[in-house]
Amino acid sequence: MAKQRRKFWGWGYEGSGLSSADMQPVEAHWADYFGVDGFTADAPPEAGEITLREPRLAIPASLEKICTTEHYERLAHTYGRSLADQIRAFRRDFTNAPDVVAHPRDEQDVVDLLDWCGGADAAAIPFGGGSGVVGGVEAAIGERYAGAVSIDMLKLDKVLEVDKTSRAARIQAGIYGPALESELRPHGLTLRHFPQSFEFSTLGGWIATRSGGHFATLYTHIDDFVETMRIVTPTGIHDSFRLPGSGAGPSPDRMFIGSEGTLGIITEAWMRLQDRPTERASRTVEFKEYMDGVRAVRAIAQAGLYPANCRLLHAGEVKSAGVGDGSASLLVLGFESADHTLGPWLERALECCADHGGVIPPEATDAADDPRAGAAGRWRDAFIKGCYMREALTARGILRETFETSTTWDRFEDLYDDVTRTTLDVIEDVTGHPGALTCRFTHVYPDGPAPYFTYHGMGDKPRMLDQFHRIKQAASDVLVKHRATITHHHAVGRDHRPWYDQQAPAPFVAALSAAKKALDPKGILNPGVLIDPLP
Repeated sequence: MAKQRRKFWGWGYEGSGLSSADMQPVEAHWADYFGVDGFTADAPPEAGEITLREPRLAIPASLEKICTTEHYERLAHTYGRSLADQIRAFRRDFTNAPDVVAHPRDEQDVVDLLDWCGGADAAAIPFGGGSGVVGGVEAAIGERYAGAVSIDMLKLDKVLEVDKTSRAARIQAGIYGPALESELRPHGLTLRHFPQSFEFSTLGGWIATRSGGHFATLYTHIDDFVETMRIVTPTGIHDSFRLPGSGAGPSPDRMFIGSEGTLGIITEAWMRLQDRPTERASRTVEFKEYMDGVRAVRAIAQAGLYPANCRLLHAGEVKSAGVGDGSASLLVLGFESADHTLGPWLERALECCADHGGVIPPEATDAADDPRAGAAGRWRDAFIKGCYMREALTARGILRETFETSTTWDRFEDLYDDVTRTTLDVIEDVTGHPGALTCRFTHVYPDGPAPYFTYHGMGDKPRMLDQFHRIKQAASDVLVKHRATITHHHAVGRDHRPWYDQQAPAPFVAALSAAKKALDPKGILNPGVLIDPLP
């Protein structure tokens, strides 16, 4: 059988996605909302329609077996999966396609590729699953470089060693989420890190971008699971001691977690694992007033209960996701353990909800402890389909994009009000139609939430990219104004740089630039991401 190919322009494999029948109720909803007759879906691009510039780099004979300039490969390594990426893909604009795509088979291949790039003055751009949404894999490198090499890590895709005694495993960076879990399952272990991109993202990508995952509390980021890493830099191999903890100076690994391929390329990591959960307890809770739900979640977060799932959906999110009729906000609450029953934890969390007006709907009791049933199951299905929904809406000229942040509890309400007002105003200004903005909490902490906003607007296909940028500018400016992070878990890339530069303290930027110079003296690694390439 022929191997399935990933779409070069959208999410998932060729032939996958939402059908016309799937989209009919969605189209009807947005046509009514925007006050238009309907939408025309543009056909997605085909590889043969697109002309790429000739490769500017000559592959050395020693690397011919792992490098290619094949047309489809270059297309597939041009973009991530943001709205801006998909708009340009539908325009057949692949101006920044890499010149060469490399598929290293082992760590030595990565060393050899960086040596070649350094000598050829070529940008080296690490590539995992290509699921990012911040411009982190695009070869937007300007004229300084002789060309760009996309270094695809997917052949480094094995669990190399499992230490069940310490509950850890040594895992190669290019492994996809499902394959990683499949290899751990026979050992009764799990990493249990499930970002929305889980199916098409890699361990190395999660670490490089400080990915947020399954757990809404406690173990919220991939940082919490990294024990040690091996990283290839242009000046040598980083290989730290494997330890449960250390107070010996600054952590050698933490500088690389979140470095987004600018300091080195992760080849493998020892990751902390957990026993697979055997006990689960869950409920959904409704709140007539959204801020009552916010206060209930704060009480749960500060009670030290640490639910695995604690996602508060604003009523607008409930309706747009098809989870309910939108008459109430909804808390999707769940606990899990491989060690003990969870009744007391769930009972106390529900008491916190009741203290703030939370009500358990009858359906939630009927669907108790089954995450695939009831409102929680409908939310899960909508969440999984979200990546496919964006490309389907883009084809129809409907703007759908997300942005996320985190802030402290005392500042959340003002931030929420300002984000809502500003974003809806700018959507109406740039589209001429009322927009829609919804919010949910993806992660919560004792000191604050991580709100995740989704907006929809009536796009004008020739102007959609400009419309997107104007909305992003306004929304991001509000986050900076309130001293909220420009990103809680989507990374910085090139797209968030203008706001990251406003937030990063000057002494830290100087230190990061010095580290960049020491590790990557020619500035070849992912130039323009996080910090400017060296002069």
